[in-house]
Amino acid sequence: MDATPEYIAEFTADFSAFLQAAPSSYHAAAEVARRLTAAGFTRLSEAQNWGDAPAATGHYVVRDGAVIAWSQPAEAGPTTPFRILGTHTDSPGFKLKPKPTIGSHGWLQAGVEVYGGPLLNSWLDRELELAGRLVTRDGSEHLVRTGPFLRIPQLAVHLDREVNNGLTLDRQRHLTPVFGVGAACEVDLVAHLAGLAGLAAEDVAGYDILTADTNPPAAFGLGRELFAAGRLDNLSSVYAGLQALIRTSTSTSTSTSTSTSSADTGSISVLAAFDHEELGSQSRSGASGPLLDDILTRIGHGLGATVSERLRAYAQSWCLSADAGHAVHPNYPERHDPANMPILGGGPLLKINANQRYATDAHGAALWARTCAQAGVDYQEFVSNNTVPCGSTIGPLTATRLGIRVVDVGVPLLSMHSARELCHVNDPLALSAATAAFFAPEP
Repeated sequence: MDATPEYIAEFTADFSAFLQAAPSSYHAAAEVARRLTAAGFTRLSEAQNWGDAPAATGHYVVRDGAVIAWSQPAEAGPTTPFRILGTHTDSPGFKLKPKPTIGSHGWLQAGVEVYGGPLLNSWLDRELELAGRLVTRDGSEHLVRTGPFLRIPQLAVHLDREVNNGLTLDRQRHLTPVFGVGAACEVDLVAHLAGLAGLAAEDVAGYDILTADTNPPAAFGLGRELFAAGRLDNLSSVYAGLQALIRTSTSTSTSTSTSTSSADTGSISVLAAFDHEELGSQSRSGASGPLLDDILTRIGHGLGATVSERLRAYAQSWCLSADAGHAVHPNYPERHDPANMPILGGGPLLKINANQRYATDAHGAALWARTCAQAGVDYQEFVSNNTVPCGSTIGPLTATRLGIRVVDVGVPLLSMHSARELCHVNDPLALSAATAAFFAPEP
């Protein structure tokens, strides 16, 4: 792995630019698509016939806030296996309700609903933006973002002297953001969003609009080795996978002699960035839906695969389920397993759970060890303290749906599900390097 200070700074700067371009899952999908197109990938429509698509090029499909991209080597055949990096584009926060313009006591407020499982107190007293998509009556989709627009104000300590002994937030009463002063009957928040998108308010028939923190990403601390930003869970994995796919696809198309290209390994590299993981993944663009299976089936069909041959390809395939994980918290070490305490900067995590909340098994651990060794990166094992319930990922869902072996990995964080999370600048880079090695393993 190239870990020179210059390269780390370059990687971190571009990662920051990616994060700032992706305040919602829909913006993230659009930014992934933009970067793939710039790298020579071709966008396909799910409604079109893919039979005429040239085999030895990269392609991608966007479905709502999800993206599936793949690089297919020239010699791929009906039983060519897949190497999949599975991740997600959404993050916890708040979503705009119907009839969103509300107010109280001279304040203009936005009606929002809690999305996923955010660390609620972290969203207080921050300048937030609204970001997402507007859909017009003709079915066309328009991305929109406001920039700094909202704030959820906390009650002053003078009015609640016991607040520092325990903060309790009512999700309906205490988490309604303000965006101005005046009478709600005189303001139309949807009309404001429509105007930002260059649309007439009466043309907007639907919307999916979420909140995002507007404070820009920042490297800080001793040696500027700490990195704070919103949506690191899980855009850290999306960006790492995107960079790895572009890097290995470029090496495949420009080199005929290297032994590290996808063409030489005879595998099809896939980036599967799903939406709605924070809600349980049960949607048409989530990992529990048919999206990935549909795309892999169509790729196999284009290669002339029978049902039997497609299942043979699956039997040889692997998926890295890449989702952010927990580093040991210095103020709460008792919440971690005493023998497994991963640290920031120690490399990406191998996530293990006896109850299959993560899909890693012994074969997966061995694959991850080989992959990281090839990439020249260290990795750390994560397992939950027995008294702390373990979260889950798309890993078990993908293994269950497709029967493909899955390994759960990810960048270690502090403050997961906060409006602003914390990692080490080296760890997203290490995950990207390991993913590139996973896509293009040495023989």
